[in-house]
Amino acid sequence: MSSHKKNPILTQSTGCPAGYGFIPEGEKPEPDATQEGVNVLADAGGISYGEYLQLDKILSAQEPQSRVHGQEVHDEHLFIVTHQAYELWFKQVIFEIDSIRECFLDDHGVNEARMLEVIKRLQRVVMIIKLMVDQVLILETMTPLDFMDFRDFLSSASGFQSLQFRLLENKLGIKSEYRVRYNQANYRRVYEDKPDELSALEASEDEPSLSDVVQKWLERTPGLEGDFNFAAKYKEAINKILAESLEQIEAEDNIAMKTHLMSNYRKKKEQFDSIFYPEKHNALVKRGERRFSHKALLGALMIICYSEEPRFHQPHQMLIALMDIDSLITKWRYNHVMLVQRMLGSIQLGTGGSSGYQYLRSTLSERYKVFIDLFNMSTFLVPRNLIPPLTPQMRSTLRTHTQEGEEGVQRG
Repeated sequence: MSSHKKNPILTQSTGCPAGYGFIPEGEKPEPDATQEGVNVLADAGGISYGEYLQLDKILSAQEPQSRVHGQEVHDEHLFIVTHQAYELWFKQVIFEIDSIRECFLDDHGVNEARMLEVIKRLQRVVMIIKLMVDQVLILETMTPLDFMDFRDFLSSASGFQSLQFRLLENKLGIKSEYRVRYNQANYRRVYEDKPDELSALEASEDEPSLSDVVQKWLERTPGLEGDFNFAAKYKEAINKILAESLEQIEAEDNIAMKTHLMSNYRKKKEQFDSIFYPEKHNALVKRGERRFSHKALLGALMIICYSEEPRFHQPHQMLIALMDIDSLITKWRYNHVMLVQRMLGSIQLGTGGSSGYQYLRSTLSERYKVFIDLFNMSTFLVPRNLIPPLTPQMRSTLRTHTQEGEEGVQRG
């Protein structure tokens, strides 16, 4: 009789070497619940994944012009897919922005529950644009020579002609007068032979933008007027700070330092005067240095000063999200500019007829920041201990769910 014994590690009944899945001899394995189920589509019918997403249309929409002309260039496929992905994300961002604008334009206003939804959708837009910013990095895997291989096949096609990006700019609040000269003169012309697209573009210019509806909402911030009168109290606090600063400057013995401090004092006083006197603020708006109405600016300043008060938590989150959107779009523009310079240099014209890199670089200016006033709000802030204290009534309004609070803080 052979003394050979089977290696237990190699026998089927022991399962894995660690002992998991061991099945004693003579016993049947338990049914694997993870493998149970049915194929609903095959057995009962319904709509398939491909049909639901209409993948036949999406995946057949890539037609490299180099292939059409019998000289297929590998990287043109990447170029097309990346830009199609951008357009899909533009569509989603526009969808979210439109829904947010509708919340503010609704007759019932923006109550607390809807404000949560508004913030959620704004934060979703932030995440989408973050993804769009990083998406430029994929195109940077091409070399200038790779791009040159198929650039001529683009003919006059240019990102400048993207209708959805123009709609997005307008719906956020970029006004025609803030566009750079080439943009002002030509951004409508590319749709002259497309009446439906031109009509959509014109409608986006006329309808209330996100900036418009946010300003109307900020103008109704509780405490701007009435018993509390934030502007008056804040002005009183600033005047006290400036008066103390002036005393210190006048006591300075060093002439050079005194001159320097006095120059800074005058600039600071002029800055604060621009938020306390509507005519000074309106002059800055006329020069294009500000966007918000005077009252909306004060509303935003009050929300930031008292952001720790419960009723201002959500409004403050919304202001931060608006700045994030503006900042990320600027980053996306910058990445695009750097990509163009990498691929074409600084002199070549764009395929659509612009100056290419030079034109795109001009769009990085602050005139394209819709919410520039929120970024500059820090100019007018003072240390927490110098912010005017809330009156008992105002504190109650901002800390309790009163009817007054719902009408003021939450209505939009």
